[in-house]
Amino acid sequence: MSNEIDARGLACPQPVIATKKALENLTGGVVTTIVDNTAAKENVIKFAVASGCGASVEEKQGHYYIKITKGPAGAKQVEGQAATGQTVYLITKDTLGHGSEELGAVLMKAFLYTLLETEPLPRTLLFINSGVRLATEESPLLGHLQTLAGRGVNILSCGTCLDYFALKERLAVGEVTNMYSIVAELGAAAKAITL
Repeated sequence: MSNEIDARGLACPQPVIATKKALENLTGGVVTTIVDNTAAKENVIKFAVASGCGASVEEKQGHYYIKITKGPAGAKQVEGQAATGQTVYLITKDTLGHGSEELGAVLMKAFLYTLLETEPLPRTLLFINSGVRLATEESPLLGHLQTLAGRGVNILSCGTCLDYFALKERLAVGEVTNMYSIVAELGAAAKAITL
């Protein structure tokens, strides 16, 4: 069975949710999701892989046709899925705590440094709102995040937030994500902590 989802022009996370609904109605087969931007393409592919499906992309006239295969044929294409059951941190701003912003910057630096010294490391750091600034080229804490990423921690920054602050082109560590994936990461975590 084959289905086609036209998600062109839809805002995050609507292309992922439309794809999810189409896959839920299939026991096996192919769903083709059409999107018109790279962020949506990447988010749909990440969702497909995390759902145990195979995914391939073809670009036609500036649009991306993502072919998602559900069932045994798709599952064989999945590689490197992250293990679940570890801690996920949702970092909602670029400082830690309320009150003094200057003190908050010092505390955030200490927090990320301390994470480097803990075992086990968290599975994922999710950045939303002004927290996305920490993962950009100008961040004074970029080195800590790059070290964490190098040690296997997923660093994911909200694409809508990066766009809001005009920082998407300056993302220097990790990947762009969407609200659907953020909610899924938090829901799958053994422990989810919001800062």
